[in-house]
Amino acid sequence: MNAAANARASSMAWLDALVDACRERRHRGVIWIPASPEAACTRALSLWRARAWQAPLWVGSAAPQEGIDSLAPRQARTRLGREHDLIIMDAGSSSGFDPDAFGALSGTLCAGGLLVVLTPAEWADGQAHPDADYARLAHWPHAPATLSAHYLTRLARGLLREPGIWRWPDEQAMPCPGRLCESSMPAAACPDDACMTHDQQEAVHRLTRLRRRRPVVLSADRGRGKSAALGIAAARRLAAGETTLWVTAPRRAAVEPLFERLAALYPQGYRAEGRFNVTLEAGECEVRFLAPDAVMAALGEPGVDRHAPPTLFVDEAAAIPTPLLARWLDAFPRLAFATTVHGYEGTGRGFQVRFYARLSRRTPDWREIHLREPVRWADGDPLERLTRDMLLLDAVPADGDAAGAALAAAPLHIRWLDREALAHDEHALVALFGLLVQAHYRTTPSDLRQLLDGPGVRLAVAYAGDTCLGVCQVQAEGGFPDHLAERVVLGERRPRGHLLAQSLAAHGGWQTALAARWWRIMRIAVHPAARRCGVGRALVEAVATEARTHDVAHLGVSFGAEAMLIAFWRRLGFISLRLGLTREAASGEHALMMGRALTSSAAALQATWSGDFQYVLPSLLAFELRDLDSDVATALLYEGAAPEVYADLGARLERFAQGGGELALARPWLCRAWLAWWRRQPQETADETQDEDTRALHAWAATLFQGREVGATCVMGRQARLAHWRRMASLLRCRLTPTR
Repeated sequence: MNAAANARASSMAWLDALVDACRERRHRGVIWIPASPEAACTRALSLWRARAWQAPLWVGSAAPQEGIDSLAPRQARTRLGREHDLIIMDAGSSSGFDPDAFGALSGTLCAGGLLVVLTPAEWADGQAHPDADYARLAHWPHAPATLSAHYLTRLARGLLREPGIWRWPDEQAMPCPGRLCESSMPAAACPDDACMTHDQQEAVHRLTRLRRRRPVVLSADRGRGKSAALGIAAARRLAAGETTLWVTAPRRAAVEPLFERLAALYPQGYRAEGRFNVTLEAGECEVRFLAPDAVMAALGEPGVDRHAPPTLFVDEAAAIPTPLLARWLDAFPRLAFATTVHGYEGTGRGFQVRFYARLSRRTPDWREIHLREPVRWADGDPLERLTRDMLLLDAVPADGDAAGAALAAAPLHIRWLDREALAHDEHALVALFGLLVQAHYRTTPSDLRQLLDGPGVRLAVAYAGDTCLGVCQVQAEGGFPDHLAERVVLGERRPRGHLLAQSLAAHGGWQTALAARWWRIMRIAVHPAARRCGVGRALVEAVATEARTHDVAHLGVSFGAEAMLIAFWRRLGFISLRLGLTREAASGEHALMMGRALTSSAAALQATWSGDFQYVLPSLLAFELRDLDSDVATALLYEGAAPEVYADLGARLERFAQGGGELALARPWLCRAWLAWWRRQPQETADETQDEDTRALHAWAATLFQGREVGATCVMGRQARLAHWRRMASLLRCRLTPTR
């Protein structure tokens, strides 16, 4: 070895010492290089070449040279389920810092590995400017360079504050060592050879012994081996004689560890397109992946017994809306939910708040297993701590008792927060973002950046004293000039952003929706201890008042259609404007857009848009929306003027009720009568039906408008069903009073 080579080896001796220390502790090291792009790239390449890494990965817009395995940040999820021992995230180049890529890939780094983060040199001084990834955040008419960079500045301060990071700024020849934790005590050996920890063994034991109507909820932070536990349990269920098992998750990549464990336990099996097949004593056995929106449809496939459906494993359940989970709860006698408590694409805290109560009502014997012991790395891992601090996905709102006491002791007041000040107030930011994390089924790392730097975003926050009890995140939309609005309606342009305004224009043909100025409520969340206390209403009214002062005439909201949510927004003065015709793949829901007018001219516009929607709704329900949840269909049909009730309508109802004619020939008049009755019901009755007959009439809407049966009528014979229809007609006849 020549002198130059000796010098290079000596200069990189610290790297060997760091890797050895990380391996001894089963931790992952973090090296931060805040430097000019050229210097940062040169140093990162020296780290790449210094060791014989087994699975290194360069994340950035392009590899710095040939022979390097590189990945664009937007492709980060393609690596889920794989492991790397070196990841270089080039956030100082033309790609910028992608929060979602960081969140996804940080969990793929194995114990003893290194994460190297390259950033602009200014981060070393706790300063930052919008980078290339802010192009995703900017929307018309904003340019990325004009946005604030509160999010990146907060990240820079966090990197400076974290003691376990090795920093290598421009002016230093070698990095400043971070503080390494002491070695963790090795965990006791697990008696089950297939399992890595006692937690995982207990989870597998429960999952292999699922009983009817006794779901299991498996919760864990990332790196605890919950997906692998599902895979081990699936293998053992097949070995015990089960021939078919279904698995679902927001993305197929999320269940890659499950299929890896199956392949390891049954090497004689084979995989193809989200399926694992193996021949055992029971015959040909299959574990099949289904996207969330395909699960219910699969129950109707040939060979599937709806009365004895396969076992269903739901991974990353926190990233799936509660109504969809509830449908599976009713449809599958044996199922298990696995959820990440703090994850890159969903949070188990919101899942716990929203879904656990429903589990207790419908299946009171359900059980939860929480995995605490890390599998992929040891406790005290520096990267796990850094990821939590940077992404705030473990943020929690104020303690429930403290929130209740604050609400009782102090009046509620609304503040409009300055986002720069919020980015510097970690306590306030954690409490606020914790509410959003808890209340919404999917909170991604980039949502925090949107909150702090999104153009046109405003934050209304409800406080009792200094305790945060509610937050409403608002996005300004619309205000398009006529020439651009016309091109959008014609499909020639689709500027970034303006979700509600552009959707109404592109799909409804309402060019005026683009010219109008909107404030869209992106997210609203209320502390569990303060719900049903008027906090949500106070926030929305504060938004309406503030919007008027900015000459904004329209409020809007877009969400996955659910009857209770529709009722909530309707009580606040919102009306339905548009419903998506297909279910979203991840949510399994149809997106509903609602609006509230703040001026008389805006009210006239929204009445026109809503009238168009109500006009086409019955036709959509009969065709494109035939499978829409009947509760949602009924909630949407509540809007609009009640039809006139003529004397001859009552006679037609009476004739059908007494046995004259078939449903198909009477349907037009029955639909008219049903709408006349339904739209005259008080709002609270429409939202929450009371007596048995009203519930039966409510459910009959699926037959009248969608041509399908729900509930008990599904299993009736033809004559019994016809008798039920005639009884419903008689009920309608009794409840209607002719208006003419």
